[in-house]
Amino acid sequence: MAQKVFLNDRLVDINKACVSVTDSGFLYGAGLFETMRSCNGVVFALKDHLDRLFFSASSLSIKNTYDRKYITDAIYKVLQANKLADARLRLTLTGGPMVESDEQRKATLLITAAKLQPYPAEYYKNGVLVVLCQFKQNPSEPIYGHKTTSYFSRMIGLNLAHQKRAAEALWFTVDNRLAEGCISNVFLVKDSILYTPPIGTPVLAGVARKTVCEIAIKNSIKLVEKDLSIDDLLAADEIFLTNVIMQIMPVRAVEKHTVGDGKPGAMTEKLQKNFDEFVKDECRKSK
Repeated sequence: MAQKVFLNDRLVDINKACVSVTDSGFLYGAGLFETMRSCNGVVFALKDHLDRLFFSASSLSIKNTYDRKYITDAIYKVLQANKLADARLRLTLTGGPMVESDEQRKATLLITAAKLQPYPAEYYKNGVLVVLCQFKQNPSEPIYGHKTTSYFSRMIGLNLAHQKRAAEALWFTVDNRLAEGCISNVFLVKDSILYTPPIGTPVLAGVARKTVCEIAIKNSIKLVEKDLSIDDLLAADEIFLTNVIMQIMPVRAVEKHTVGDGKPGAMTEKLQKNFDEFVKDECRKSK
């Protein structure tokens, strides 16, 4: 059976899905995307994903002609059509085809889903290597803090990290503040306190980032959002990365610097367990 995707107003076979050559996302990268996961047929934190999508569309003046119910229904149609329970989903929203009148323009909505392919188990058991990205984030750049389809610089940074056998590359701002990974948010643990860069750095308001913060507060773990430097990074007892697919990924080394004792730390392991339970619980509640 051919994979089904949802494009604009209907389910279609993936090999028959076509986007206009005048689409503003294709021509100019004027689009947004969300990477989501489903557990037991339920999309985790869907409201948070849609909140971010609609906020970014409004902030960046990306035309969105679809409402939340329409998008939610479309997401579940894709899961059901492909008979998926545990899946990785991607929602892409662009400003649509370029037309003379903005009033006539209709946004392009594409939703795809595939069986969830977890990261290798040894990544979680042993931790991963990360490197420092040679590129810098400019806080005045309007798209930073938003999950836009203008993602090429991130992919370049991630590819360079993979060439060094690293799982991720960490970005700093032009004024040398720790920001985020190419595809992840970053947390540090020092003296049993959890640290992460503030949203206004700017960093992406990650759904997994928000979940970790909620779990920390619920478990009386002291959480501090503050500007962090390379010295803070290298002095950390533990470091981990987050996104909704990896959930919580421990870091064993930054370049040639070993983090802690080179193994996943106690707080990281506790939060990993709590995160997994949180996802399963939230997806059960949503059914």
